[in-house]
Amino acid sequence: MNKFCKTFLVIILLSQSLFAVGSKYYQEKFDTTKKLYLGSIMSNNKAKEIEYLKKLIRYGDKLNVNTLKYKRELNRLDDTAVIKNRTTQSVIKFKPKKQVVQKKKVQTRKKTQTTQSSNSKKYSITSVIQKDNSIIINFNKNITSSYIKFSEHKKGNFYYDEFLFKGNFKDAYPTKLSMRGVYKISVYQKKGDLLSITLKNKQNLKTIYIINKRQIIIKVLNLDKKTVSTSNKKQYKTNRNILYPAKKVIVIDPGHGGRDGGASYKRKRFEKNITLNISKYLKKELETFGFKVYLTRKKDRYLKLSYRTKYANSKHADIFISIHANAARKSRAHKAHGVESYFLSPARSARAKRVAALENKGDMTGMGWSSKDSLLTILNRAKITAANKMAIDIQKNMLFSLRQKYGKKNIRDGGVREGPFWVLVGAQMPSVLVEVGYISHPKEGYRISTKAYQKLIAKGIAKGIESYFIKN
Repeated sequence: MNKFCKTFLVIILLSQSLFAVGSKYYQEKFDTTKKLYLGSIMSNNKAKEIEYLKKLIRYGDKLNVNTLKYKRELNRLDDTAVIKNRTTQSVIKFKPKKQVVQKKKVQTRKKTQTTQSSNSKKYSITSVIQKDNSIIINFNKNITSSYIKFSEHKKGNFYYDEFLFKGNFKDAYPTKLSMRGVYKISVYQKKGDLLSITLKNKQNLKTIYIINKRQIIIKVLNLDKKTVSTSNKKQYKTNRNILYPAKKVIVIDPGHGGRDGGASYKRKRFEKNITLNISKYLKKELETFGFKVYLTRKKDRYLKLSYRTKYANSKHADIFISIHANAARKSRAHKAHGVESYFLSPARSARAKRVAALENKGDMTGMGWSSKDSLLTILNRAKITAANKMAIDIQKNMLFSLRQKYGKKNIRDGGVREGPFWVLVGAQMPSVLVEVGYISHPKEGYRISTKAYQKLIAKGIAKGIESYFIKN
């Protein structure tokens, strides 16, 4: 080998070693910055989030790592961000796209609106249909919960369930509805743009309603088995199968367990037992709808947080529900009460962080930075949106179910919130954590431990889940 070849080989070896050293340096920087970025998310520090995202993009480009998700997140947080593409060295400006309005489309839309405006304003309810044990009310636009009011009362030997709908129905007078097991159904248009549908019966009916975009579905749950024909039963089952063409799989996670008792009521009734009871009732309710349901634990045993979501993933669950009971410090124990629903997202409020810290402490010692880092890959927008929708449906139906028995004043709406619950990290499906009430509250704490409350909240959660699947 001549002198020139030797010199060339030495240069190649040196360049390779320098590249390896450089790669190790940037890899360490990249890993450290990921941890710092997670910390900035948890502390809700937007400025730091932007700073660390820029570093992650820079180090990732050096390592030849795909940094597109960090660029998108930076774009969301900082519209003025300008990032160089490492392949073309061209400048990519992340700015929101302007909506292109086509004049022709606008003109045609205006024409259709003018022709339909008089009818849409006059008659916002397009049809009222009775099918099996359901009454379906269709609207000509998307609606919210403000479009319906429900009340029930008893007069003489009859019970009345009255539903009032905001809107006008042209065929209210000629529409006649009848349902096997219900004595009488009245449909009439009230003054003030209100449609009334009243169910009259000798036995108190259990009715629920589901809001689905342009539709409200009223369902009667406890029809007399003697009066309902077998043919109707078969039709109802087939309708369920049409609604859920493939059996949806649900994993329910009773919070805490074993040596982790969770919060307690007067140090006698523990959260771990209450959550297990509610989960068992919930499983029964969901199975009547035709869902396939699994529990992460069926008895009082300790489970790591990471195991719970791994179990849900192994069952290929469509949704994951974790059941918990809330608690407040002694100074606020007599004031804090109500039901709450949470979905996985970086906490944006001190309250959410406090609740998350309380529920996370059971197994945090075994969770290193690698587990926490997975939060960065878990927080995809599609799953967060789905979980948020499901939490809203569950919250509404829990409140409705509980207030039927305990009244509106006694059941406080704690709302739908977002928080960093580690029990939800790692789940590959929309996940919700439900706080069924405050076990630390003198009255609510006792109420939570009763069978009546546990069964009612299980029914509410089940109806919320069914509502979520109908809408989505």
